[in-house]
Amino acid sequence: MRITIDIDEATLEQVQKITGENKKSPAVSKAIQEFIRRQMAEEFGNLLMENAFDYPSTPEEIQALDR
Repeated sequence: MRITIDIDEATLEQVQKITGENKKSPAVSKAIQEFIRRQMAEEFGNLLMENAFDYPSTPEEIQALDR
């Protein structure tokens, strides 16, 4: 899908540098995909910490494994 967005040149250059993409569209697409992936991982982590799943470990035990 094609859309038109305004992104200042400095930000776009930084996105291209971080993603390793030379072209603008793939760089923005990759950045958006990474943002979504991180948000979903954060939401999943929050659900784990809230005991939203029938999981045998306590939130404290899960946090201890993270360290």
